[in-house]
Amino acid sequence: MDSSNPPADYKNTLNLPQTPFPMKANLPQREPEILEDWRRMDLYARIREQSAGRPKYILHDGPPYANGKLHMGHVLNKVLKDIVIKNRQMAGFDAAFVPGWDCHGLPIEHEVDKQLGGKKKDMSKAQIRRECRAYAARFVEVQRREFMRLGVLGDWFNPYLTMDYSYEAATVAEFAEFYRRGSVYRSKKPIYWCNSCRTALAEAEVEYDDHLTPSIYVAFPLEDSLADLNSSLKDLALSAVIWTTTPWTIPSNLGIALHPEFSYGVYVHAGKGYILADELAPACLERFAFSGAERLCSLNPQDLEGRKARHPFYDRSSLLLLASYVTLDAGTGLVHTSPGHGREDYESGLKYGLEVYAPLDDGGRYTEEVGFFAGQEVFAANPAIIAKLKETGALLAGGEIRHSYPHCWRCKKPVIFRATPQWFISMEKNGLRAKALEAINQEVTWLPRWGQERIRGMIENRPDWCISRQRYWGVPITVFKCGQCRKTTLTPAMAEKIVAAFHRDGADAWFTRSPEEILGPDLCRCQHCGSGDLSKEEDILDVWFDSGVSQAAVLARRPELAWPCDLYLEGSDQHRGWFHSSLLCSIGARDRAPYQAVLTHGFVVDGNGRKMSKSLGNVIQPEDMEKRYGADILRLWVAAEDYTDDVRLSDNHMRQLSEAYRRVRNTMRFLLGNLEGFDPDKNMLPFASLSAMDQFMLHRLEEFKARLAKAYEEMAFHVVYHSLHNFCGVDLSGFYLDVVKDALYTLAPDSPRRRAVQTVLYFLADALVRLMAPVLAFTAEEVWRLLPGRETDSVHMALFSPPRPQWLNPDLARDWQRLLALRAEVNKALEQARKNRVLGNSLDARLLVSSPPLAGFIAANLKNLEEICMVSQIELLPALADPTWRSQDTEDLSFKIEASRLPKCPRCWKRREGAGEDGLCPACREAVSGF
Repeated sequence: MDSSNPPADYKNTLNLPQTPFPMKANLPQREPEILEDWRRMDLYARIREQSAGRPKYILHDGPPYANGKLHMGHVLNKVLKDIVIKNRQMAGFDAAFVPGWDCHGLPIEHEVDKQLGGKKKDMSKAQIRRECRAYAARFVEVQRREFMRLGVLGDWFNPYLTMDYSYEAATVAEFAEFYRRGSVYRSKKPIYWCNSCRTALAEAEVEYDDHLTPSIYVAFPLEDSLADLNSSLKDLALSAVIWTTTPWTIPSNLGIALHPEFSYGVYVHAGKGYILADELAPACLERFAFSGAERLCSLNPQDLEGRKARHPFYDRSSLLLLASYVTLDAGTGLVHTSPGHGREDYESGLKYGLEVYAPLDDGGRYTEEVGFFAGQEVFAANPAIIAKLKETGALLAGGEIRHSYPHCWRCKKPVIFRATPQWFISMEKNGLRAKALEAINQEVTWLPRWGQERIRGMIENRPDWCISRQRYWGVPITVFKCGQCRKTTLTPAMAEKIVAAFHRDGADAWFTRSPEEILGPDLCRCQHCGSGDLSKEEDILDVWFDSGVSQAAVLARRPELAWPCDLYLEGSDQHRGWFHSSLLCSIGARDRAPYQAVLTHGFVVDGNGRKMSKSLGNVIQPEDMEKRYGADILRLWVAAEDYTDDVRLSDNHMRQLSEAYRRVRNTMRFLLGNLEGFDPDKNMLPFASLSAMDQFMLHRLEEFKARLAKAYEEMAFHVVYHSLHNFCGVDLSGFYLDVVKDALYTLAPDSPRRRAVQTVLYFLADALVRLMAPVLAFTAEEVWRLLPGRETDSVHMALFSPPRPQWLNPDLARDWQRLLALRAEVNKALEQARKNRVLGNSLDARLLVSSPPLAGFIAANLKNLEEICMVSQIELLPALADPTWRSQDTEDLSFKIEASRLPKCPRCWKRREGAGEDGLCPACREAVSGF
């Protein structure tokens, strides 16, 4: 019934909806008020208190970097975590959430360096570290407020920070355990090195991007004659030809690698011979413009092993060696080898006894021993090196190539491989690699499943973990060096003393105290030679080790948490980052994975699928979205998208979600408005007293609850969103709530039929507000405060509605699905009648139905059909002579719609027989007498 403008005489006899729950959400203003209420009631602490004794569900928070304001990626990540925590809490778990921050490392130190400027050179390490600590603390506070504004519940004022003294102490304790097990060693070998940041980098700190580099072909003249292999080579000047895109490594060349199973030949041009892989020779000769070159003979690479070539411009040899990593994808089939500047080169150098030669300083500049290019930065030196090769006649061809190249994750500049003395964790010692792979395959559930393949491939192929960094701001590598025997030392007793010192004064103790002050005179002795001449290692730990030990520093040490935890949840880049380092740290010190499941989400992109960047001008700030739409719309965005892929965000997306939100909000407003005056303890009717339609609605509700419970458990939050939206729009607004308006508005307040409908509305509202709470955290709280019979002060302290299997009735549901299909056909016929101006309101209709196949079913449900079709009269006839509508989907189903000639009740607007002098239909006359 349309309740607008009822006759004045009867307006006061209608039960029109009444609720203070506003139609206009006004979320940007209302949400901060709710946040303040949560703060006053100490909501998180109360949830923990009431959850004591429940089984735990622990999601461990991956620490964001404390160096700026939040971006939309932070929003996606933290809201996803909050949805998980809230739904597990409401499913009956004790789901504590301890947020954390990554506070050490290069990004913060860089920012502090810029702020300090020239003052830095006059400051001690301890002073610089204090500045870094203050910088990180400032952004922890900024991000804390921003996360809380999103409605994310957690232990915000007792988080974990990697710079907390207790955390730093736990970090060195975990490092000491690795050292005790013999997994830590120091070696000089090539690692990623950033010339700009002047530090080693881990695999996870390297990003690949397109880079334009020189591409050169260089001839290395052979020292040895190959006449013993083929007489035709006697007196022929021979060269081994290599191809490289890193000319700056030519000064460090010590070898040339050939594949032991490839076919090689000598190609002669202008009286000189060139050794090339046969498969690549034609393209190379064309590249060199060697027209008329001829193949002289074949060479077995096995016969070339151990022979020597001359460096193009230094007086030293380059050894010919064999290596299976040589490919025929590009180049010449001979690979220039610099053991100090490549991982495979290094391994070949070890095999053949070559020096690990890397004549560079920390800024990537050549040292004096390089001669021609001393003092030049390697990338800047490329043109000079190419010119020198040309001068000596060694350059056969040159150009440029654009290809994927490693860049520093922080400064975005290209990096190099550089051999320097570094600390490593062995992947083979103690079976770290094998144990990690077993955990990946056997212990952990990966969501989506492709995450398992991704991290397994990374663990299978990764080198030993370089854990040392040449910076100030971080946890030091707490190893002592002996001035007498030159060995390193760290005993368990020493580690205990260091941990105790860090608990008292943090990692700064390493930089402000002497070894004797830290260890005491009795322990300050080399474990190898007994000397007391100990000095401290100056490198700091890789920040990925810092965050990787959070499972030990937090999960294993806080009583409200648990190790291993149930879930890690981060972006897909963390397979090579935090997922990866946490796994290695946990396996290496504790012999099992720190998590039982790992869930991965994609990145936030704009509406066209492009990465958000300042240069494109497509960056969307969370703060702007909150001011325009409110945090609940952002939370709805997170839930609505399939987060396993990249997640799109645009104003259009937000407008569409706002419309969906309004539908859900208006549904809840209708429910609340029509529960005015309803007391569940007094007015609720038993299930058996409800009509068939009411029972069907509760059947549908029970199915809906089960679907959402399953979606929450499987973390399919887009299913939650679409199911909620559809249930509100189709099952409720499109059907049940539309049909029951007449009973709600026109029957006497206490009539059994109205109380029956209110009973259903109560169960709907109670279940819906709980089920929507993990996503629409603020709106659900608004609804909860107005819901009659609520048992807790906050919806977030409540549990999901319990399953009620007694409501499920498949036979009843099957009948009502048939009725709803008939209703859909009637609605089409009514719409056609309106277009033909036969009638306006459906209550003016007299509906004639004919369907021989369905006659029995329709006859048994005539009153139900009349109610759900919202017509005043309905008659079943054997046949219709002149139907106005024939179903296209159901055979032998036709309708005829006429304007009813019965009098119209001025109160309910139905056309009924039995109207009295006042015009009221019998039902309204009875209802009015009850007011």
